[in-house]
Amino acid sequence: MKKKITVIKGDGIGPEIVEQAMLVLDSVASRFSHSFEYQPVLAGGCAVDAFGTPLPDETVKACLECDSVLLGAVGGPKWDGLEPALRPEKALLGIRKQMGLYSNLRPAKLFPELAEASPLKAAIAAEGIDFLVVRELTGGIYFGEKKTVIQDGERVASDVMLYSEHEVERIARVAFDTARKRRKKVTSIDKANVLESSRLWRSVVERVADEYPDVEYQNMLVDNAAMQIVRKPSQFDVIVTSNMFGDILSDEASMITGSIGMIPSSSLGDGTRGMYEPIHGSAPDIAGQDKANPIGTILSAAMMLKYSFDMEQEAACVEEAVERVLKQGYRTADMAEEGKITVGCKQMGQLIVAAMEEQ
Repeated sequence: MKKKITVIKGDGIGPEIVEQAMLVLDSVASRFSHSFEYQPVLAGGCAVDAFGTPLPDETVKACLECDSVLLGAVGGPKWDGLEPALRPEKALLGIRKQMGLYSNLRPAKLFPELAEASPLKAAIAAEGIDFLVVRELTGGIYFGEKKTVIQDGERVASDVMLYSEHEVERIARVAFDTARKRRKKVTSIDKANVLESSRLWRSVVERVADEYPDVEYQNMLVDNAAMQIVRKPSQFDVIVTSNMFGDILSDEASMITGSIGMIPSSSLGDGTRGMYEPIHGSAPDIAGQDKANPIGTILSAAMMLKYSFDMEQEAACVEEAVERVLKQGYRTADMAEEGKITVGCKQMGQLIVAAMEEQ
Protein backbone atom coordinates (compact mmCIF):
# COMPACT_ATOMS: atom_id res chain seq x y z
CA MET A 1 0.00 0.00 0.00
CA LYS A 2 1.31 3.45 -0.92
CA LYS A 3 0.40 6.52 1.12
CA LYS A 4 1.37 10.17 0.85
CA ILE A 5 1.99 11.89 4.18
CA THR A 6 2.35 15.66 4.55
CA VAL A 7 4.90 16.33 7.28
CA ILE A 8 4.83 19.53 9.33
CA LYS A 9 7.74 19.40 11.76
CA GLY A 10 6.93 22.81 13.19
CA ASP A 11 8.81 24.67 15.90
CA GLY A 12 10.85 23.92 19.02
CA ILE A 13 11.16 20.19 19.58
CA GLY A 14 8.84 19.50 16.65
CA PRO A 15 11.57 18.51 14.16
CA GLU A 16 13.21 16.12 16.67
CA ILE A 17 10.09 14.21 17.62
CA VAL A 18 8.71 14.03 14.08
CA GLU A 19 11.99 12.58 12.81
CA GLN A 20 11.65 9.70 15.27
CA ALA A 21 8.05 9.09 14.23
CA MET A 22 9.17 8.97 10.61
CA LEU A 23 11.83 6.38 11.50
CA VAL A 24 9.08 4.26 13.04
CA LEU A 25 6.89 4.68 9.95
CA ASP A 26 9.83 3.69 7.75
CA SER A 27 10.23 0.53 9.82
CA VAL A 28 6.51 -0.21 9.40
CA ALA A 29 6.80 0.32 5.65
CA SER A 30 9.75 -2.05 5.42
CA ARG A 31 8.26 -4.75 7.62
CA PHE A 32 4.77 -4.75 6.11
CA SER A 33 5.67 -3.94 2.49
CA HIS A 34 4.13 -0.48 2.36
CA SER A 35 5.43 2.73 0.81
CA PHE A 36 5.16 6.08 2.61
CA GLU A 37 5.99 9.21 0.64
CA TYR A 38 6.70 12.27 2.79
CA GLN A 39 6.05 15.84 1.70
CA PRO A 40 7.64 18.32 4.15
CA VAL A 41 6.04 21.77 4.43
CA LEU A 42 6.20 24.66 6.91
CA ALA A 43 3.57 25.89 9.35
CA GLY A 44 3.70 27.83 12.59
CA GLY A 45 6.51 30.11 13.72
CA CYS A 46 9.02 28.79 11.20
CA ALA A 47 6.55 29.65 8.42
CA VAL A 48 6.13 33.16 9.81
CA ASP A 49 9.91 33.58 9.66
CA ALA A 50 10.15 32.19 6.12
CA PHE A 51 6.97 33.51 4.50
CA GLY A 52 5.44 36.09 6.84
CA THR A 53 2.40 33.90 7.53
CA PRO A 54 1.84 30.92 9.87
CA LEU A 55 -0.03 28.97 7.20
CA PRO A 56 1.29 29.38 3.62
CA ASP A 57 -0.93 28.44 0.69
CA GLU A 58 1.56 25.71 -0.28
CA THR A 59 1.04 24.06 3.11
CA VAL A 60 -2.74 24.13 2.80
CA LYS A 61 -2.50 22.63 -0.69
CA ALA A 62 -0.24 19.83 0.54
CA CYS A 63 -2.62 19.04 3.42
CA LEU A 64 -5.60 18.84 1.08
CA GLU A 65 -3.86 16.58 -1.43
CA CYS A 66 -2.27 14.01 0.91
CA ASP A 67 -3.58 10.88 2.61
CA SER A 68 -2.85 12.31 6.07
CA VAL A 69 -0.82 14.90 7.96
CA LEU A 70 1.83 14.30 10.64
CA LEU A 71 2.47 17.35 12.82
CA GLY A 72 5.06 18.06 15.50
CA ALA A 73 4.33 21.24 17.47
CA VAL A 74 4.09 24.95 16.73
CA GLY A 75 4.68 28.19 18.60
CA GLY A 76 7.05 29.58 21.19
CA PRO A 77 7.99 32.79 23.03
CA LYS A 78 9.79 34.10 19.95
CA TRP A 79 6.43 34.82 18.30
CA ASP A 80 4.36 35.81 21.34
CA GLY A 81 4.48 39.50 20.46
CA LEU A 82 2.93 39.09 17.02
CA GLU A 83 -0.57 40.30 16.23
CA PRO A 84 -3.23 37.56 16.67
CA ALA A 85 -3.56 36.84 12.93
CA LEU A 86 0.15 35.99 12.70
CA ARG A 87 0.47 33.84 15.83
CA PRO A 88 1.80 30.33 15.04
CA GLU A 89 -1.27 28.74 16.66
CA LYS A 90 -3.40 30.21 13.86
CA ALA A 91 -1.86 27.59 11.59
CA LEU A 92 -3.53 24.78 13.57
CA LEU A 93 -6.93 26.43 13.47
CA GLY A 94 -6.51 27.11 9.75
CA ILE A 95 -5.50 23.54 8.87
CA ARG A 96 -8.38 22.07 10.86
CA LYS A 97 -10.85 24.37 9.13
CA GLN A 98 -9.45 23.83 5.60
CA MET A 99 -9.41 20.05 6.04
CA GLY A 100 -12.80 19.93 7.77
CA LEU A 101 -11.35 18.23 10.84
CA TYR A 102 -14.08 18.60 13.46
CA SER A 103 -13.30 15.60 15.67
CA ASN A 104 -10.25 15.40 17.95
CA LEU A 105 -9.58 12.06 19.65
CA ARG A 106 -7.22 12.18 22.62
CA PRO A 107 -6.61 8.89 24.45
CA ALA A 108 -5.63 8.95 28.11
CA LYS A 109 -4.00 5.64 28.97
CA LEU A 110 -1.71 4.83 31.86
CA PHE A 111 0.89 2.25 30.94
CA PRO A 112 1.42 0.04 34.04
CA GLU A 113 5.15 0.72 33.74
CA LEU A 114 4.52 4.43 34.39
CA ALA A 115 2.20 4.02 37.37
CA GLU A 116 4.78 5.56 39.72
CA ALA A 117 5.06 8.62 37.47
CA SER A 118 1.35 9.37 37.83
CA PRO A 119 0.57 12.07 40.42
CA LEU A 120 -2.46 10.04 41.53
CA LYS A 121 -2.44 7.82 44.59
CA ALA A 122 -1.27 4.30 43.81
CA ALA A 123 -4.66 2.84 44.72
CA ILE A 124 -6.42 5.09 42.20
CA ALA A 125 -3.88 4.45 39.46
CA ALA A 126 -4.15 0.71 40.10
CA GLU A 127 -7.83 0.80 39.10
CA GLY A 128 -6.68 1.66 35.59
CA ILE A 129 -6.78 4.71 33.34
CA ASP A 130 -7.94 4.09 29.79
CA PHE A 131 -10.41 6.56 28.36
CA LEU A 132 -10.78 8.67 25.25
CA VAL A 133 -11.66 12.36 25.03
CA VAL A 134 -13.64 13.17 21.88
CA ARG A 135 -13.31 16.93 21.49
CA GLU A 136 -15.30 19.04 19.04
CA LEU A 137 -12.66 20.90 17.10
CA THR A 138 -14.02 23.52 14.74
CA GLY A 139 -16.80 25.26 16.69
CA GLY A 140 -17.38 26.86 20.05
CA ILE A 141 -15.63 29.78 21.66
CA TYR A 142 -12.38 29.41 19.72
CA PHE A 143 -14.17 30.10 16.43
CA GLY A 144 -16.96 32.42 17.61
CA GLU A 145 -16.99 36.19 17.15
CA LYS A 146 -14.30 38.01 19.12
CA LYS A 147 -14.12 41.70 19.79
CA THR A 148 -12.73 44.32 22.13
CA VAL A 149 -14.49 47.67 22.42
CA ILE A 150 -14.20 50.78 24.56
CA GLN A 151 -17.13 51.10 26.95
CA ASP A 152 -17.38 53.75 29.68
CA GLY A 153 -13.72 54.58 29.18
CA GLU A 154 -12.33 51.06 29.51
CA ARG A 155 -11.71 48.08 27.25
CA VAL A 156 -14.38 45.38 27.23
CA ALA A 157 -13.71 42.06 25.48
CA SER A 158 -16.06 39.26 24.45
CA ASP A 159 -15.79 35.81 22.87
CA VAL A 160 -18.92 34.10 21.56
CA MET A 161 -19.40 30.39 22.31
CA LEU A 162 -21.48 29.36 19.32
CA TYR A 163 -22.75 25.87 18.42
CA SER A 164 -25.30 24.66 15.90
CA GLU A 165 -27.31 21.44 16.15
CA HIS A 166 -25.49 19.75 13.27
CA GLU A 167 -22.06 20.47 14.81
CA VAL A 168 -23.11 18.84 18.08
CA GLU A 169 -24.83 15.91 16.38
CA ARG A 170 -21.86 14.91 14.23
CA ILE A 171 -19.37 14.94 17.13
CA ALA A 172 -21.86 13.01 19.28
CA ARG A 173 -22.09 10.30 16.62
CA VAL A 174 -18.30 10.03 16.57
CA ALA A 175 -18.34 9.47 20.32
CA PHE A 176 -21.08 6.84 20.29
CA ASP A 177 -19.63 4.99 17.29
CA THR A 178 -16.23 4.95 19.00
CA ALA A 179 -17.72 3.74 22.28
CA ARG A 180 -19.24 0.77 20.48
CA LYS A 181 -15.67 -0.33 19.67
CA ARG A 182 -14.57 0.13 23.29
CA ARG A 183 -16.50 -0.43 26.53
CA LYS A 184 -19.80 1.09 25.36
CA LYS A 185 -20.05 4.06 27.70
CA VAL A 186 -20.29 7.76 26.80
CA THR A 187 -20.08 10.70 29.20
CA SER A 188 -21.09 14.06 27.73
CA ILE A 189 -19.50 17.04 29.46
CA ASP A 190 -21.14 20.48 29.44
CA LYS A 191 -22.13 23.42 31.66
CA ALA A 192 -25.88 23.21 31.05
CA ASN A 193 -26.74 24.74 34.42
CA VAL A 194 -25.28 28.07 33.24
CA LEU A 195 -24.64 28.21 29.48
CA GLU A 196 -27.31 28.32 26.77
CA SER A 197 -24.89 26.71 24.30
CA SER A 198 -24.47 23.82 26.74
CA ARG A 199 -28.22 23.38 27.05
CA LEU A 200 -28.40 22.98 23.28
CA TRP A 201 -25.40 20.63 23.45
CA ARG A 202 -27.07 18.41 26.04
CA SER A 203 -30.41 18.22 24.26
CA VAL A 204 -28.79 17.19 20.96
CA VAL A 205 -26.48 14.59 22.53
CA GLU A 206 -29.42 13.10 24.44
CA ARG A 207 -31.35 12.78 21.19
CA VAL A 208 -28.41 11.01 19.53
CA ALA A 209 -28.01 8.75 22.56
CA ASP A 210 -31.53 7.40 22.01
CA GLU A 211 -30.27 5.88 18.74
CA TYR A 212 -27.58 3.90 20.61
CA PRO A 213 -29.49 1.86 23.21
CA ASP A 214 -26.53 -0.50 23.59
CA VAL A 215 -24.27 2.34 24.83
CA GLU A 216 -24.51 3.56 28.43
CA TYR A 217 -24.88 7.34 28.54
CA GLN A 218 -24.61 10.04 31.18
CA ASN A 219 -24.30 13.83 31.39
CA MET A 220 -21.76 15.53 33.66
CA LEU A 221 -21.04 19.18 34.38
CA VAL A 222 -17.51 20.24 33.44
CA ASP A 223 -16.45 21.27 36.95
CA ASN A 224 -17.53 17.90 38.33
CA ALA A 225 -15.79 16.15 35.44
CA ALA A 226 -12.51 17.90 36.25
CA MET A 227 -12.81 16.54 39.79
CA GLN A 228 -13.90 13.04 38.76
CA ILE A 229 -10.97 12.62 36.35
CA VAL A 230 -8.56 12.79 39.28
CA ARG A 231 -10.86 11.12 41.84
CA LYS A 232 -11.85 8.03 39.85
CA PRO A 233 -10.63 8.05 36.23
CA SER A 234 -11.50 4.38 35.79
CA GLN A 235 -15.21 5.33 35.57
CA PHE A 236 -14.72 6.88 32.12
CA ASP A 237 -14.66 5.21 28.71
CA VAL A 238 -15.48 7.86 26.08
CA ILE A 239 -15.86 11.53 27.00
CA VAL A 240 -17.45 13.86 24.44
CA THR A 241 -17.31 17.61 24.93
CA SER A 242 -16.95 21.03 23.35
CA ASN A 243 -13.81 22.61 21.96
CA MET A 244 -12.73 24.61 25.02
CA PHE A 245 -13.78 22.06 27.66
CA GLY A 246 -12.05 19.30 25.68
CA ASP A 247 -8.89 21.35 25.39
CA ILE A 248 -8.69 21.76 29.16
CA LEU A 249 -9.86 18.32 30.29
CA SER A 250 -7.62 16.41 27.87
CA ASP A 251 -4.56 18.22 29.23
CA GLU A 252 -5.63 17.31 32.77
CA ALA A 253 -6.11 13.71 31.63
CA SER A 254 -2.65 13.62 30.08
CA MET A 255 -0.94 14.50 33.34
CA ILE A 256 -2.51 11.68 35.34
CA THR A 257 -1.01 9.19 32.86
CA GLY A 258 2.54 10.06 33.93
CA SER A 259 3.69 12.50 31.24
CA ILE A 260 2.08 14.79 28.69
CA GLY A 261 4.82 13.62 26.33
CA MET A 262 3.13 10.22 26.06
CA ILE A 263 -0.22 11.34 24.69
CA PRO A 264 -1.09 11.21 20.97
CA SER A 265 -4.09 12.68 19.20
CA SER A 266 -5.95 12.46 15.93
CA SER A 267 -8.07 15.08 14.21
CA LEU A 268 -10.59 13.71 11.72
CA GLY A 269 -13.49 14.85 9.58
CA ASP A 270 -15.96 12.90 7.48
CA GLY A 271 -13.30 11.05 5.45
CA THR A 272 -10.26 9.00 6.40
CA ARG A 273 -7.71 11.79 5.94
CA GLY A 274 -6.71 13.38 9.23
CA MET A 275 -4.02 15.23 11.12
CA TYR A 276 -2.02 13.46 13.81
CA GLU A 277 0.03 15.16 16.51
CA PRO A 278 1.09 14.86 20.16
CA ILE A 279 -0.86 17.09 22.52
CA HIS A 280 2.17 18.75 24.14
CA GLY A 281 3.66 22.06 23.07
CA SER A 282 6.88 22.98 21.28
CA ALA A 283 8.99 23.09 24.49
CA PRO A 284 11.53 25.61 23.13
CA ASP A 285 13.51 25.45 26.39
CA ILE A 286 14.77 21.94 25.48
CA ALA A 287 14.74 22.22 21.69
CA GLY A 288 17.86 20.85 20.02
CA GLN A 289 19.11 19.20 23.22
CA ASP A 290 17.94 15.63 22.49
CA LYS A 291 15.80 15.68 25.64
CA ALA A 292 12.33 15.57 24.11
CA ASN A 293 9.97 12.61 24.51
CA PRO A 294 9.03 11.34 21.01
CA ILE A 295 6.54 8.72 22.20
CA GLY A 296 3.45 10.94 21.89
CA THR A 297 4.36 11.61 18.26
CA ILE A 298 5.19 7.97 17.59
CA LEU A 299 1.84 6.89 19.03
CA SER A 300 0.19 9.60 16.91
CA ALA A 301 1.74 7.92 13.87
CA ALA A 302 0.26 4.64 15.14
CA MET A 303 -3.17 6.32 15.28
CA MET A 304 -2.65 7.43 11.68
CA LEU A 305 -1.98 3.85 10.67
CA LYS A 306 -5.15 2.70 12.44
CA TYR A 307 -7.68 5.43 11.68
CA SER A 308 -6.59 6.80 8.28
CA PHE A 309 -4.85 3.84 6.65
CA ASP A 310 -6.83 0.94 8.17
CA MET A 311 -3.58 -0.74 9.23
CA GLU A 312 -4.64 -2.28 12.54
CA GLN A 313 -1.81 -4.82 12.71
CA GLU A 314 0.82 -2.23 11.92
CA ALA A 315 -0.52 0.14 14.57
CA ALA A 316 -0.51 -2.65 17.14
CA CYS A 317 3.11 -3.40 16.25
CA VAL A 318 4.10 0.17 17.11
CA GLU A 319 2.06 0.27 20.31
CA GLU A 320 3.48 -3.05 21.52
CA ALA A 321 7.02 -1.84 20.79
CA VAL A 322 6.47 1.26 22.92
CA GLU A 323 5.19 -0.84 25.80
CA ARG A 324 8.11 -3.25 25.47
CA VAL A 325 10.67 -0.43 25.65
CA LEU A 326 8.96 0.97 28.76
CA LYS A 327 8.97 -2.50 30.35
CA GLN A 328 12.71 -2.66 29.68
CA GLY A 329 13.09 0.39 31.90
CA TYR A 330 13.90 3.10 29.37
CA ARG A 331 12.61 6.61 30.03
CA THR A 332 13.11 10.08 28.59
CA ALA A 333 13.90 12.94 30.96
CA ASP A 334 10.27 14.00 31.46
CA MET A 335 9.40 10.65 33.03
CA ALA A 336 12.76 9.70 34.55
CA GLU A 337 12.63 7.78 37.81
CA GLU A 338 15.09 6.09 40.12
CA GLY A 339 16.25 2.70 38.94
CA LYS A 340 15.32 3.36 35.30
CA ILE A 341 17.51 4.20 32.29
CA THR A 342 17.22 7.77 31.03
CA VAL A 343 17.74 8.15 27.28
CA GLY A 344 17.49 10.94 24.76
CA CYS A 345 14.96 11.54 22.01
CA LYS A 346 16.97 9.82 19.28
CA GLN A 347 17.81 6.77 21.35
CA MET A 348 14.18 6.33 22.40
CA GLY A 349 13.17 6.30 18.74
CA GLN A 350 15.90 3.78 17.93
CA LEU A 351 14.87 1.55 20.83
CA ILE A 352 11.26 1.49 19.64
CA VAL A 353 12.32 0.62 16.09
CA ALA A 354 14.53 -2.17 17.47
CA ALA A 355 11.61 -3.49 19.57
CA MET A 356 9.42 -3.57 16.46
CA GLU A 357 12.01 -5.62 14.60
CA GLU A 358 12.12 -8.13 17.47
CA GLN A 359 8.38 -8.91 17.25
